[in-house]
Amino acid sequence: MEKKFLEAVRDRRSIYALGKEKVITRQRIQEIVEDAVMHVPSAFNSQSARVVLLNEKESSKFWNMTRATLKKIVPEDAFITTNQKMDSFDAGFGTILFFEDQAVVNEFVTKFPTYKDKFPMWSLQSSGMLQFTIWTAFEAEGLGASLQHYNPLIDAGVKEEWCLPESWVLLAEMPFGSVVAPAGAKEFSPIRERVKVFG
Repeated sequence: MEKKFLEAVRDRRSIYALGKEKVITRQRIQEIVEDAVMHVPSAFNSQSARVVLLNEKESSKFWNMTRATLKKIVPEDAFITTNQKMDSFDAGFGTILFFEDQAVVNEFVTKFPTYKDKFPMWSLQSSGMLQFTIWTAFEAEGLGASLQHYNPLIDAGVKEEWCLPESWVLLAEMPFGSVVAPAGAKEFSPIRERVKVFG
């Protein structure tokens, strides 16, 4: 399945009803992730983005770790809903973890002191572009995904489990899989309040 870019942008939604049907191969998923990491722009070509791709059992391990962490801090009566969310994320067949390498960001802060206050912000902008690119590419291939943020609660456990450098800072988690049910209707603010055109 192939879509034009803006069509994929329009159709990309947060999909929470995920399944394990193999819509595309694991190799194709890896190609999408690697292409995005390679080609998404970054300020001064700093290339500070880091990604961990967790397939199947490794993805389940991640969501079970997250579940165990949340169980310690979420009130018991509220944990039923939290547990259901964990089940929905684990129902897919993979998860992408998005990081920014602060060692790289700090290196550029030192190399270009004029822009030292900007590099952390530019780093986040680049990560946002990477997240959106992978999410939209998945939509174009028929995969569903959503973006989650359980960091920093899970950071230490993630780094320990997958032996990741201390300088990698976790920004977001993206569970993905086949689409079991589509997203609901979306409301939009008036475009004329959001876009101004002159000339």
